[in-house]
Amino acid sequence: MTLQFDSLYAPYTSQRNVVYAKNGMVATSQPLAAQAGLDILKKGGNAIDAAIATAACLTVVEPTSNGIGGDAFALVWTKGELHGLNASGPAPKGISIAGVKDAGHEQMPKFGWTPVTVPGAPAAWAELSRRFGRLPLIEVLQPAIDYAANGYPISPTLGKFWKRAHDIFRQVLDGEEFTAWFETFAPKGRAPEVGEIWSSLDHADTLEEVGRTNGESFYRGALADKMAAASAAQGGYLTKEDLAAFQPEWVQPIKVSYRGYDVWEIPPNGQGIVALMALNILKGFEFASKETTDTYHKQIEAMKLAFACGKEYVTDPQHMSVTAEELLSDAYGQDRREAVGATACTPAPGKPPRGGTVYLATADGEGNMVSFIQSNYMGFGSGVVVPGTGIALQNRGHDFSLNPEHPNALAGGKKTYHTIIPGFLTKDGEAVGPFGVMGGYMQPQGHVQVVMNTIDFHLNPQAALDAPRWQWLEGKRVEVETGFPMHIAQELVQKGHQIEVALESGKFGRGQIIWRNPETGVLMGGTESRTDGAIASW
Repeated sequence: MTLQFDSLYAPYTSQRNVVYAKNGMVATSQPLAAQAGLDILKKGGNAIDAAIATAACLTVVEPTSNGIGGDAFALVWTKGELHGLNASGPAPKGISIAGVKDAGHEQMPKFGWTPVTVPGAPAAWAELSRRFGRLPLIEVLQPAIDYAANGYPISPTLGKFWKRAHDIFRQVLDGEEFTAWFETFAPKGRAPEVGEIWSSLDHADTLEEVGRTNGESFYRGALADKMAAASAAQGGYLTKEDLAAFQPEWVQPIKVSYRGYDVWEIPPNGQGIVALMALNILKGFEFASKETTDTYHKQIEAMKLAFACGKEYVTDPQHMSVTAEELLSDAYGQDRREAVGATACTPAPGKPPRGGTVYLATADGEGNMVSFIQSNYMGFGSGVVVPGTGIALQNRGHDFSLNPEHPNALAGGKKTYHTIIPGFLTKDGEAVGPFGVMGGYMQPQGHVQVVMNTIDFHLNPQAALDAPRWQWLEGKRVEVETGFPMHIAQELVQKGHQIEVALESGKFGRGQIIWRNPETGVLMGGTESRTDGAIASW
């Protein structure tokens, strides 16, 4: 059975149309990266090779959201089975709450070496290539190497966020450890302008070494030596032993059944379970129409309740007091559903921060499909670039708590609550396809809205992405996009919601979708209208 779509959602159409193809498709937030993935497909690679090529290319052509020094997660559909890969790195073994507090911090800092955790992205590329890839990793990384070495012109959305990050970093980054960031990403003393060529030979050399050694140099070789030496020289906790000990983990994806479809996510430490908990609450309600106050009210309330549970329980699974199965049980969903009242409630979790991430989806003509997400967190991450490598390190450790009683309390060797989540949809044991919405704590909220737009309201992939979004912030505060129906916003205020209209669309995530018709094999894709998104296909 295939998805049945109504006509394009007229009030919210963009200039993009749904894309159809048969032999292969790559959807992501940057046209050059999408084309790189397609080129690999045309060279004989499969959807897994294309995903790796696209991800590596995104570290070059969208460094405002991800880098070689970030984390990654993947859901891979191949030969009738869904596989999950968790390539998020732990905190360095030598870090501790006491040590961070002794250094003068009352909470985990955003920038510098302290929030740096072991990068997982290069290991994800190598492991995906080893297990499911068809072409050599060095060949798959070649498009990214070429763009880093020869340069590319800055695209509009990229240029906007690059300038914003540079302006902030000029004000808040002060210290030797940040010098390499400015040398790498602001070589002329400013952010590169839209249309200007930017390149990084160090980045190219690092990607080549990762490809040539199948990732070994990054964790147990020359690149690991450079990272460890920079950490030691600049007061960091990351050591060569931390890097050498890291291995990505194959995990069993988790799911909820939602109106006949199975919605899949990576299990904790990722926050995908928050999206599933919200859908588990919402499946007990009936929604006659998308554009009603009751629909939005119930969505927002379910999301708040799911976040309350997520922030209370989700962390490194070895440190969780409950299981994913318990959180996703029908009984627990019913219990949370009964907490949805007629007016807005105030849930328990604290204020969600913003995030920076890239998401991509790939598919090939053989039925392989990949949902892949990669991030440095909060844009450029920690502000630390390892000298001579182009490796911009993530600041994922910022999410750790310095309260030893908190479930997500900092500990050496522990993985933190993780915001980046790939999604996947199946029906009756057959792949429907990958989907994702990047953007910090917006991600599970985007997943819920895209899934409901697709299943409940029969919107095609492009319309499902284009429809105006809402985002719960904290307490009763909810942001909505400018295209959100204002009469419904006013009625939500009457229910106790504190509605704020956001003029900046970048706050609401950036998504991609590829659906596959199981009868014909035809691929149908949508890409984000809120960024430089593109679909490459053939």
